[in-house]
Amino acid sequence: MQKNGTYVGVVASLGSEGEGVINLMSGGRAFVPGCIPGEEVEFTALKVGDGVVYGKLLKVISPSPERVAPPCPVFLKCGGCQLQHMSYACQLDFKRRLVQNCLKKLGNIQAEVQPAVSAGSRYGYRNKLALPVGVDGTGKNIVGVYAPRSHRIVPVDNCLLQREWCAPLISALLSFMEEAGLKGYDEVSRTGDIRHIVARQVQNNLIITVVCAKKTRLAALAEKLDSLFPGCALWLNVNGGTGNAVFGGEWHIVRGQRSFSAEDCGIKFTAGAQTFLQVNDGVRTLLYEAVRAQACSPGSVVIDLYSGGGMLTAMLAAGCDAAYGIEVVPEAVKCADELAALNGLSYKMHNLCGTVEDRMAEVLAATEGKERVIVCDPPRKGMERSVVRAIAASGAKKVVLVSCNPATLARDLGLLCGSLIEDGNKIIKNPAYIPERTDGCYAITSVTPFDMFPQTKHVETLVCLERK
Repeated sequence: MQKNGTYVGVVASLGSEGEGVINLMSGGRAFVPGCIPGEEVEFTALKVGDGVVYGKLLKVISPSPERVAPPCPVFLKCGGCQLQHMSYACQLDFKRRLVQNCLKKLGNIQAEVQPAVSAGSRYGYRNKLALPVGVDGTGKNIVGVYAPRSHRIVPVDNCLLQREWCAPLISALLSFMEEAGLKGYDEVSRTGDIRHIVARQVQNNLIITVVCAKKTRLAALAEKLDSLFPGCALWLNVNGGTGNAVFGGEWHIVRGQRSFSAEDCGIKFTAGAQTFLQVNDGVRTLLYEAVRAQACSPGSVVIDLYSGGGMLTAMLAAGCDAAYGIEVVPEAVKCADELAALNGLSYKMHNLCGTVEDRMAEVLAATEGKERVIVCDPPRKGMERSVVRAIAASGAKKVVLVSCNPATLARDLGLLCGSLIEDGNKIIKNPAYIPERTDGCYAITSVTPFDMFPQTKHVETLVCLERK
């Protein structure tokens, strides 16, 4: 195959990014976004490597019955969505297969994966947006979404994954910038005023943050926003750095409350501009209720690893004898303590600051003789190996894992179940592993994907394990 050449092929399967995989006559494979298995498509080769081709879809010659018309005008141009061309049933099946394939190929695990739990809303489900602000080639201010694998902004005036306040918020910001003579940020020249617009809805309240390269007057924007979203909060965040982080360390409240009160799954909480919450309220509730049902029983003690601001720890504490949260970020632990006090759980919700491996022994000593259950919701990179070892040595009767990354989930599960082993700095398949025998510390009892992010390649997965 030649770069920029045009070719025809039949889509055999889907890759981990949701792209079509075409088996080539040469023995290699072509990866083409926007395809569905079974389709014959015409594509151009954008990048040709050793047995691997990355292509762009030109035409669908024979469409799949699962193909639907994407409603977004910038679908596949921006990096936000990958699956809008699929029926929703097809999207759910892709996510179930994605988890199953990762467990098999990366974790050496044969496990039955349950059908993905569907989202209530397939569009307009996100309670949070974070969009870059920049300039186009003519110097015009734009708000948009980064193109796939780049920092080139694709301009948008709305995003269908966001709620109804997205379009008027973008319009108000661009209008304010024009009137105030402010420019979007140019990452190459490192010039400009406004870098990002971030917003989060907490129940019926909107918290908006404008990220600027330097301290900037936003009083006129506050007036505009208050007329559109009465009672909203507006923050200024100053980020003068050169890295990819959205927020800098300097915060100023421009108008409104610093935080808002809310309730979910029977737990009262407050949320501000920096509070972490899952972006899909409805699916978050389904997921957390499923975690609580698996982890909590009379007489049990739950140890919540990577506990963050304590929302899940509080839910668990309400349903068991005691819950211990371990979190390395001091500010998050402080929030968890406030959450415990707010819900009258301080007597049985214990929040510890530090790494899991440093604080686990202390928690195990405090819970000696109790029926222990470990809940773990690590970041996208998964668990450190020291954390996996700490879980394996904990003696916990049950482990409940939540993961947003099937690849790192497969690795961590493989180590806990014995299908993978450590070989120095490497992790390899265990040549002596026989699933029916008692190799490893834990056995998988259920794997359930949750569609936290419809229209995208991302999936949240809940895995339950029991000690052998």
